[in-house]
Amino acid sequence: MAIDRKGRAVVIMGVSGAGKTTIGDMLAKVLNCSFLDADDFHPLSNKEKMRQGIPLSDEDRIPWLEMLRDVLKDKLEDGKTVILGCSSLQKHYREILRSADADYVLGSYAGRVQFVLLDAQANVLAARLEKRAAEGKHFMPAALLQSQLELLNIDEGEGIFKVDATLSPLVIVSKIQAFLHSNSDQIIDEQSTGNKDF
Repeated sequence: MAIDRKGRAVVIMGVSGAGKTTIGDMLAKVLNCSFLDADDFHPLSNKEKMRQGIPLSDEDRIPWLEMLRDVLKDKLEDGKTVILGCSSLQKHYREILRSADADYVLGSYAGRVQFVLLDAQANVLAARLEKRAAEGKHFMPAALLQSQLELLNIDEGEGIFKVDATLSPLVIVSKIQAFLHSNSDQIIDEQSTGNKDF
């Protein structure tokens, strides 16, 4: 089924340090659409917990994800394309975001909200986080990386596109563009057969 006037959301997911903001912002510029950083939607209480090295609980995360879902829903209903940088580590978190698509059938994994995982080894991510912390650029300490890696869970049937986060940003964006283009005519009907890798 070809895309109609309804919009499309692409969630750039992964743990802290994977490059969600960098890649998401670049992709949004290339696609001439808006970029949303999920971190900007965290309440101060969540940011303070993370700053202190305390992992967030589902009680912290669910209201935040529901807020993001509602923002995506508005964009989709307006027929807009939007890029969201969001960790989306667990399947039930991703299902909340997928439900921004009013036509989404729970557990089908096919709809207008698609996910791209920026994948990298723990040592690469830790080095990035330590550099960022030293520059005072983020509230997430490297100490929380392990808890995020332990939370990250992908169901092979979800059809999440995985890309190597150690590639250059330009190469990563071009791979995501190719993935999105290849799926542009089947956003609604696509029945995923597993992770897609280039």
